[in-house]
Amino acid sequence: MTTETRKETLGFQAEVKQLLQLMIHSLYSNKEIFLRELVSNAADAADKLRFEALKDPKLLEEDPSLRIRIGFDADARTITIDDNGIGMSRDEAVAHLGTIAKSGTGEFLRALSGDQKKDANLIGQFGVGFYSAFIVADRVDVFSRRAGLPASEGVHWSSAGEGDFEVATVDKAERGTRIVLHLKEGEEGFADGWKLRGIIKKYSDHVGLPIEMPKEHHGEDKPAAAEWEAVNKASALWTRPRAEIKDEEYTEFYKHIAHDFTDPVAWSHNKVEGKLEYTSLLYVPGRAPFDLYHRDGAKGLKLYVQRVFIMDQAEQFLPLYLRFLRGVVDSSDLSLNVSREILQSGPVVDSMRSALTKRALDMLEKLAKDKPEDYKAFWTNFGQVLKEGPAEDYGNREKIAGLLRFASTHDASGEPSVALADYVARMKEGQDRIYYLTGDAYVQVKDSPHLEIFRKKGIEVLLLTDRIDEWMMGYLSEFDGKSFADVARGDLDLGALDSEDEKKAHEETAKAKEALVERLKTVLGLDVADVRVSHRLTDSPAILAMGQGDLGVQMRQLLEASGQQVPESKPVFEFNPDHPLIARLDAEGDANRFNSLTRVLFDQAALAAGESLKDPAGYVKRLNALLLELSA
Repeated sequence: MTTETRKETLGFQAEVKQLLQLMIHSLYSNKEIFLRELVSNAADAADKLRFEALKDPKLLEEDPSLRIRIGFDADARTITIDDNGIGMSRDEAVAHLGTIAKSGTGEFLRALSGDQKKDANLIGQFGVGFYSAFIVADRVDVFSRRAGLPASEGVHWSSAGEGDFEVATVDKAERGTRIVLHLKEGEEGFADGWKLRGIIKKYSDHVGLPIEMPKEHHGEDKPAAAEWEAVNKASALWTRPRAEIKDEEYTEFYKHIAHDFTDPVAWSHNKVEGKLEYTSLLYVPGRAPFDLYHRDGAKGLKLYVQRVFIMDQAEQFLPLYLRFLRGVVDSSDLSLNVSREILQSGPVVDSMRSALTKRALDMLEKLAKDKPEDYKAFWTNFGQVLKEGPAEDYGNREKIAGLLRFASTHDASGEPSVALADYVARMKEGQDRIYYLTGDAYVQVKDSPHLEIFRKKGIEVLLLTDRIDEWMMGYLSEFDGKSFADVARGDLDLGALDSEDEKKAHEETAKAKEALVERLKTVLGLDVADVRVSHRLTDSPAILAMGQGDLGVQMRQLLEASGQQVPESKPVFEFNPDHPLIARLDAEGDANRFNSLTRVLFDQAALAAGESLKDPAGYVKRLNALLLELSA
């Protein structure tokens, strides 16, 4: 029996205790997934050893052939998963198996909905798959030794999945990790060779190193020592011809590399030969990861060079606005000793990045065209991230713009379902601009007074309510040769959409109301940049328009939230000369009443624009005085 030294009992991190309770009470709706999680961890350990051995070949010791072995003992009710990968030191075992500081467990626990199936799907996404062992086991023993350490510095970690775990130093001749699951009563059915082979075939057939099990002998005397045989294809899936790979295999490979339990909505497998040689396999996930909006969070593709694992999150091959994509890239044009510094720039990396970005955008275009319902779900998950694209990727702005989806006055549902190509196809004869309006919420913009003239003329307007929209439109100048125009900005000019008679009538009205304009300017003074007769309004009495170069409400809020100083800007007060309230105002001879009415109209216009009033008490006071006057 192996002698154990430095044995101690340690407590689990508080969040791990909660996680273990969920596992022990069978959070997973499909218990067999525990084996996939443990096999994936073992495969990751082999990848890490390959990478470290590039710099230090001695880490491979006398055992260069990497593999995973899965054994079982029906009588003892155990399953053993054994790998000869990188292994763990004592400190690493305590850190990785006793606490989960880097895995997002807190976010995982906060994301739980109470729906067992939905909650189970979160496990792999949050990187806590090791603990799935406790779904079927009432005790787990882990024996490990990190490559490069002496045999005397092995570690034995053991826990019953309750409040604590034991850790001790042991002799372990072989590097790597051996996990022994002591199955719960009622779960002994998993200690069966046929069942385990079926699970491996189902979930882990694509793993790029042999998964071995004891060879079965039917009607023969069993040999004294176990004979091991591979039970998976043991070839990296991306290296196989596309015609030979089933959709189910693509799906399971995605779940393996992304540690996700949901199916991807699309994938693109491509081999490039010629000036550059590389293979890529890109996936669009079916759900958003918890750290999607952390631009400095984990992202990037798994990088292999000539099938040797190099890096888990090579972010240099895709731009940030595509950080939700998962997959692998295997290059023949990069050196095996490639480093992050080398990857920062260079013609090979730049060419691969450009080509992979185009392929990713083509994949999304195909998804939008062939599976609109799936693309709708994709947009719900990742639309706001894709909107970062026009600012980050000038060369692909038109392509990205074609993937964007917006709410619009054409669709009363308020769903962001309108593509720019659809909008352009519906444009009025003579219309040369794509009109849009930004705001904080759909309910605010859909009834905005800025839309009145557009409704009257039947002109479609895009309604943009994401916080990022105004910023994005600053980089999206045109689409399909049509420029964009904010309907709340500048002096509205509908061009050919107005007849010559309409233009002439507006000019005559503006001239006739010059005296009223001057009276309003006197009252509003420094609160406005200008006062003018509105071309936007048909029903409302007044509105505030932004200057052509002014920041809108969204941008001001973003800058203020980030602690930046917001440049001062003043709106333009526009009034509807045909509205009864404006006629009443124009006829008012009493200066005080004129001032009061003007201020009420100005504050109402500010509220309609989504602004906060500078003097809400003054507004209420003036409004109450007018109401009392009407009731007298």
